[in-house]
Amino acid sequence: MSSYRVAQVGAAGAPFEIVEREVPRPGPGHVRVTVDACGICHSDAMFVDGALPGVRFPLVTGHEIAGRIAEVGERTNGRWKVDDRVAVGWFGGSCHHCTPCRQGDFIVCEHLKVPGWAYDGGFGETVIAPADALARIPDGLAAADAGPMACAGVTTYNGLRRSTARPGDLVAVLGLGGLGHLGVQFAVAMGFETVALARGADKAEFAKQLGAHHYVDSTAGTSVASALQSLGGAKVVLATASNSAAISATVEGLAHRGELVVIGADTEPLAISPTQLLMRARVVRGHPSGTAQDVQDTMEFCALQGIRPMIETMPLEHANEAYGKMLAGTARFRMVLTHTEAGRAR
Repeated sequence: MSSYRVAQVGAAGAPFEIVEREVPRPGPGHVRVTVDACGICHSDAMFVDGALPGVRFPLVTGHEIAGRIAEVGERTNGRWKVDDRVAVGWFGGSCHHCTPCRQGDFIVCEHLKVPGWAYDGGFGETVIAPADALARIPDGLAAADAGPMACAGVTTYNGLRRSTARPGDLVAVLGLGGLGHLGVQFAVAMGFETVALARGADKAEFAKQLGAHHYVDSTAGTSVASALQSLGGAKVVLATASNSAAISATVEGLAHRGELVVIGADTEPLAISPTQLLMRARVVRGHPSGTAQDVQDTMEFCALQGIRPMIETMPLEHANEAYGKMLAGTARFRMVLTHTEAGRAR
């Protein structure tokens, strides 16, 4: 292929437009990936709106990428070959030189290479990515399902497996949206007594379908904290909802030495007093996404446990419609752009 299509944004807040570009060649330590599918993450809006420093236009966003290696550059250690199925997520490579990288903590690299920010993302038919950003997609996991696992999936999976909870502990998942519906499935599969927390009695049946052992309606009159304490107190609350007030309301529902793991982003401050933490030795922890190995672990766990994201797919040329559905919250939890027949197959 001599040219490829991208859905690009010409200026901050502008609509997507389909344009053709000349196919690039991968440099040393990089590969070229033919993109089969790319999930649309809510954080893509930060790039499209130019809300982050260093965002350049025209912009090709997208960091939930699933595809196949089309070309391998020099010095990739021989691990990767053409036609390998790979995913690239929020972790799009690291600098290897900053203090976190020298400590092996690559996901908090001071110069993290997020696709769609550091380089063109997955809203296009091909991507040049660093080899250290690649996660191998296991057999049986379709591209459209693998893409969201590279950001939404790994964030919830890692948030739980790196928490203090152990099988049998009471774990609550706040929110049943794009992150939360995965969080409940992961929590159940990890052996936790799982509580789904959301707004409205109508979500109780859905929570049960996901495998939750308990459902708490935050609008029912009884506080979320009281409901959790009536179940014995949560060892961990995984806060996937992007609502600081709702997140803060769960703290008193934590057991002694309980942990609040925050992965839902909100610009408003949390309303938590020091005494809420001190008297019961509680912990509040922010949790980022995960490295390429973490993404691979997540996908392998999903393949083993039969966990899949709930998605709605659209072709690349419908990027504006798909992005709009994500912003409006009318999507089937995760919108995914499909670029090839392999991306559309599930």
